[in-house]
Amino acid sequence: MTVQQSLSPELVARLRGLDLKARLVVEGFLTGLHKSPYHGFSVEFAEYRPYMPGDEPKRIDWKALARSDRYYVKEFEEETNLKAYLLLDTSASMGYRRGGAPGKLEYGACLAAALAYLLLHQHDAAGLVAFDDRIRSYLPPRSRRSHWHQLVAALERLQAGGATRFGPVFAELAGRVRRRGLIVLISDLWDGWRDVVAALRHFRHLKHEVLVFHVLDRDEIEFPFERDAVFRDLERGDELPVSPAAGRAYRLRVRDWRGSLARECRRHAIDYVPLDTATPFDRALLQYLHKRQRLG
Repeated sequence: MTVQQSLSPELVARLRGLDLKARLVVEGFLTGLHKSPYHGFSVEFAEYRPYMPGDEPKRIDWKALARSDRYYVKEFEEETNLKAYLLLDTSASMGYRRGGAPGKLEYGACLAAALAYLLLHQHDAAGLVAFDDRIRSYLPPRSRRSHWHQLVAALERLQAGGATRFGPVFAELAGRVRRRGLIVLISDLWDGWRDVVAALRHFRHLKHEVLVFHVLDRDEIEFPFERDAVFRDLERGDELPVSPAAGRAYRLRVRDWRGSLARECRRHAIDYVPLDTATPFDRALLQYLHKRQRLG
């Protein structure tokens, strides 16, 4: 099943009846849906920013190019509704799958596509950042409905590979994301949890709202293996012999790890949503959106 096929007509209909409101003040103009530090509505010039792959060439300011020998594009207030950046981890560990459940990358891609559809339907802008130890793919946020097909096409091309390094990737991205908006991270978070939290705190320091979908395979949570086996690290290639007797200690470590992530996220006003791929992504997403609406 492709990413686009994963969005059934039933899911699309239910998404149209929901919204993803920004809880914090964002630099946007979508009247009535998000809190904004601006008043009124205009199409006045907002700022220059460096040209990035995916920007439309017609938006390049040629006078700025002549003055500085660098490519810049103009942004206008009309274009600055809520900007959401969907950050999808494509590291090698996201390729793990066993049994009938989808792989974590496939699951995350479907989740990203559904979120992008929801955001674009409510006239917000959605962009995509695919990364492992560096940014592999970048689509700047756009609010046109047709942008969804570009996002889906990019999602369907992604493959798992490479190591995980949140710090350098998020530092680079923070330099590109100038206006306050919504950062949505979809990842298995297999990096040092303190490094993960520090990277996310950097976005909060810049006043972005941050939402984390922590996607794991059920094997990674429950360790259902009943025989001695050698486990190989998908990212570094290291091998480790493990017996079933280690399962209980492993499960406790995973529980503590997820608990630490949840506590630190709450402490820094970051939404943390634990998921496993055995739960259909549409059900998990709808449950989260309904809960978010109830909590306001």
